[in-house]
Amino acid sequence: MDKYGLIGHPLGHSMSPLIHEKLFALSGISDYSYELIDIAPADLETRMEELRQLRGFNITIPHKTAVIPFADELSESALRYNSVNCISNNGGKFVGYNTDCDGFLRSAECLPLGGKVLLVGCGGVGRMIAIEAALHGAELTIAVIPQDIRNAQLVMAEILAKCSGANVRICLVDDIEGGFDLLINATPVGMFPKTENCAVSDNVIADCGSFFDVIYNPTETLLMRKARALGKVAVGGASMLVYQAVKAHEYWYGGEFSAEDISKIIVDVEEHVNAMNN
Repeated sequence: MDKYGLIGHPLGHSMSPLIHEKLFALSGISDYSYELIDIAPADLETRMEELRQLRGFNITIPHKTAVIPFADELSESALRYNSVNCISNNGGKFVGYNTDCDGFLRSAECLPLGGKVLLVGCGGVGRMIAIEAALHGAELTIAVIPQDIRNAQLVMAEILAKCSGANVRICLVDDIEGGFDLLINATPVGMFPKTENCAVSDNVIADCGSFFDVIYNPTETLLMRKARALGKVAVGGASMLVYQAVKAHEYWYGGEFSAEDISKIIVDVEEHVNAMNN
């Protein structure tokens, strides 16, 4: 039996077992296990021998950086972001990947990532999205609250170091002006249970053409509801969650999945999230 899992701390409810169960089923794999493995930061090194018994595993907070020294090889994306959320055990060789960026890019394929992009928030996943937008040639505006200005400046400096000639600016959320092809919410504003909060004003929403929200609970944030009410395209975070898991299966054993199958899993995840909240 091949063993897989998700490591993190603390590990509460996770959608990972549901998503991976469906992906293994689509691949015709039944002789496997996928477990949630709670590992405190101080225990990561002493648990590494246990992890080497796994065929592969996912990594979430707080281990995405701490696990890097234990990888024998890092993918280009893992090196780019200094962050690993997936490891494949290739005959005892740990190869680290960052599939968060793959999940985002696959989810955003229908969106104008190379146009005028307004990114709200720049921590964690926001930093990754900011860099990807710059790499795709976006005219990027990073909007943050006052206490996050320093973080935004660090991300901007990183972008300019990685993407020579990148077009990027910083503003406060309250000072957003002008129109944008794409608005990306990379903040937790609007996340369950505070679902009646919105990351930006109605005027900003009206001035943006399409939307991506990293939040997957609720499956339709207030930001998305307002955008769709205006007839605009809005993509939620469930797709990113599923696509990053899909990429892990591609790395672990060469899994192949149709767009139709993935779409069904995204719907299943959204239905499961909605059921949890009712």
